[in-house]
Amino acid sequence: MSQLRVEKVQELMKQEISQIILQELKDPRIGFVTVTSVECTGDLREAKIYVSLMGSEQQVKDCWAGLTSSLGFIRREIGKRIRLRFTPELSFALDKSLDYSAHIQELLIKIKADEEEKANPTEEQ
Repeated sequence: MSQLRVEKVQELMKQEISQIILQELKDPRIGFVTVTSVECTGDLREAKIYVSLMGSEQQVKDCWAGLTSSLGFIRREIGKRIRLRFTPELSFALDKSLDYSAHIQELLIKIKADEEEKANPTEEQ
């Protein structure tokens, strides 16, 4: 299957899944969820949805449980909205890239502060 078609379907699925999670899921456990990307197999039979979850550890666990329990509903809605021969089998994967980038940003700020302290040691004394 054409790679261009797969990429278009992936982007369309990302938009539709984001809209479904935001507007149609009624589960109170689902909090702040960002769909970062969708990866489909070449035959469009399986799709892995990468999501980023924000909140405390307990909120993330509850949100993850809510998302996994709603996979059937999301798949059915994708089947209605996107006209494909086969509706892909969906699975969620946790995307830690936003947490990692926030950690790197904190480290860079700390390094910059340490360098400024070394450059101006007379002000502290």
